[in-house]
Amino acid sequence: MRILMVALAATVLAGCAGSAMDDARTQAPYKVMTSDKAEKLVAQCVQFAWQDEAVFGVDAGAYLQPGKKGGSTVYTRSAESFVDLSTEPSGTTLNYYAQKDDFVAKRRLAALATCL
Repeated sequence: MRILMVALAATVLAGCAGSAMDDARTQAPYKVMTSDKAEKLVAQCVQFAWQDEAVFGVDAGAYLQPGKKGGSTVYTRSAESFVDLSTEPSGTTLNYYAQKDDFVAKRRLAALATCL
């Protein structure tokens, strides 16, 4: 029963985050970056960096899922920040989105930049 409740909660949260991400994708990304590294390695690094409780405190959740159009997406709770990663011939392209231009968004961008 407990497992069912956890699965249901995760599904609901993913649905809420999905609509917020779809809305954000209609706008220009907060920042576009590239990396020479493989997309999966960069995505795992970003997820790990965003889960650092020493930097982000109790809001250190980061989730990795397949991207809407291929690649990967790493996102935080309620999709306050997320990054779409895609493989290009020259490496990996990262489109970073943030709901607010605040200290937390800049801190997540800095953590993301360490993975390039």
